[in-house]
Amino acid sequence: TALDKGRDEKWELNRLVYLGWPLIRWINKWFTINIFDWLSSWGLSMGIVLLLMTLIVKVVVFPTTWKTYMSSAKMRVLKPKIDEINKKYPKQEDAMKKQQEMMGLYSQYGVSPMGGCLPMLIQFPILMALFMFVPSAIELRQQSFLWADDLSTYDAFINFPFHIPFLGSHLSLFCLLMTATNILNTKYMMQQQDTGANPQMAAMKWMSYLMPVMFLFILNDYPSGLNYYYFISTLISVVTTLIMRKTTNEEALLAQLEANKKDPKKMKKTGFAARLEAMQKQQEQMMKERQNKK
Repeated sequence: TALDKGRDEKWELNRLVYLGWPLIRWINKWFTINIFDWLSSWGLSMGIVLLLMTLIVKVVVFPTTWKTYMSSAKMRVLKPKIDEINKKYPKQEDAMKKQQEMMGLYSQYGVSPMGGCLPMLIQFPILMALFMFVPSAIELRQQSFLWADDLSTYDAFINFPFHIPFLGSHLSLFCLLMTATNILNTKYMMQQQDTGANPQMAAMKWMSYLMPVMFLFILNDYPSGLNYYYFISTLISVVTTLIMRKTTNEEALLAQLEANKKDPKKMKKTGFAARLEAMQKQQEQMMKERQNKK
């Protein structure tokens, strides 16, 4: 026959359905598809299958979620000390000294300002894998759930008699719910961070609220199954954040950081903090040399 043994690998027939870049494709092939097939074998509706898949993914990435949350919580309990440093160096020309003292403070308490970034990067490939998988899943075709008649296409609950640029001629309900929960999630995330009077942080806060609105326009034409997944995923993130915030004793956390400060082993600068401080000192030395030449 034309498709004898080995020909599918030769012709790469297993790549006809695009599942993302090599790493993303590997996650979909060995994790996402197996979980999806296992849940589908139970005879459940596709909406329930996507819900259970979302819960499983959230459990898998919870250690990194907790790591990111604790990093922001440590920064939050140290905010009064950071405010004191800001008051100590109000002038723009003292920005270098202020940054050095802040980094020294973080090193003393064993806290890294970048501590929450790596866990978020670890989550990203898994989230991207589901972004590539859901629109490609033929099993969602003509499968209804709640108000969505077909999870493989958009769920238009409002149709416009005209075309709106970048949005289209309809509005998808799951996409709208996803946007609303993303804005709510952004609100709780911003409450954990110190935006203060820093104009750069204020601009970042504004951009964080703008991104969910942009995704409303980007994902409005995407399958309702994908927007349903994002809606459930973000809703779980909001609930998880609220629970972690309620169950975290910030006084005990600050006491633990104070103990870290007294422990010589934990006062050692992290690699990032040490490199940043070295760069700041080098820049400060260069500025002094320029002033002496003038």
